[in-house]
Amino acid sequence: MESTRRPRLTPAIADIRRAVRALLPAEGLVLVGLSGGADSLALAAATAFEAGRVGIRAGAVIVDHNLQSGSADVAASAAETAHRLGLDPVLVLGVTVGADGTGPEAAARTQRYVAFNDALEQTGASGVLLGHTLDDQAETVLLGLARGSGPTSLRGMAVRTGPILRPLLGIRRATTRQFCVDAGLEPWTDPQNFDPQYTRVRVRETVLPMLEKELGPGVGVALARTATALREDSDALDQLARTALHSHWANGQVTAAVLAAQPAAVRQRVIRFGVEEECGVSLNRVQTLAVAALVTDWHGQGALSLPGIRVVRQEGILTFSTLAPT
Repeated sequence: MESTRRPRLTPAIADIRRAVRALLPAEGLVLVGLSGGADSLALAAATAFEAGRVGIRAGAVIVDHNLQSGSADVAASAAETAHRLGLDPVLVLGVTVGADGTGPEAAARTQRYVAFNDALEQTGASGVLLGHTLDDQAETVLLGLARGSGPTSLRGMAVRTGPILRPLLGIRRATTRQFCVDAGLEPWTDPQNFDPQYTRVRVRETVLPMLEKELGPGVGVALARTATALREDSDALDQLARTALHSHWANGQVTAAVLAAQPAAVRQRVIRFGVEEECGVSLNRVQTLAVAALVTDWHGQGALSLPGIRVVRQEGILTFSTLAPT
């Protein structure tokens, strides 16, 4: 049971409160995504404290994924804790996680963010604070490396993604656990966090500890630092690509000469962003490179058909058109 006494200001409590304070808005309402685990519980307690200091409102949103027996009880317990911390309003939203071809982890994440958007609409809150830590960031980067998914994944999670705020990306998971100890809070332990059928669990429990053992301590911090550096580079390349896109792409057409003049990293982005904006289709890297070959390896090939789009080069102009679903 949570203690009613005011916790003393320990290093862990000070660090997390400071991180939260830096992201709170000047007015209005924010919500905390609360699961009851140590990360989100420390975040909720720190947010409740700091919101009171700056004179804004702080509430909580609890997502019941309905994936485990007793999940409703866990959600109700988290809601009770949120009320005791002084958070208001407290929303408990149930979701249904179906098989969408992306795997159980990704499907649950998708539904979770749908619930966060619903909570924002219901309450008029300006943002949802999530308890992702530096360790989560390191796991994300390592998973991106394993999948060969390029800078989009290697850049990791952003501190701000629209209304989603992640104040703890510079905080270690051990610090959130210490916060709970220091504050007299008892976090819930999700058994799925130790289930090896999930890739992220294997990374967390086996792969990263092995890397730390074999390469020395600090691997997690180095991976998170890499994400920050790659995000800076990727953001700059994205901006260059969008400038070129909006200057030269019109009515589904762009000249091959314009694309040929761009460095490969910018050219691929122009293609990907243009297809997203014009056709509403997301291309993967292989598909993007197939389009780029109409520029870099042109030898009179015919139209290129990809899922959802058709691309043809005629008289030095690439024309993109949307294909009707079959």
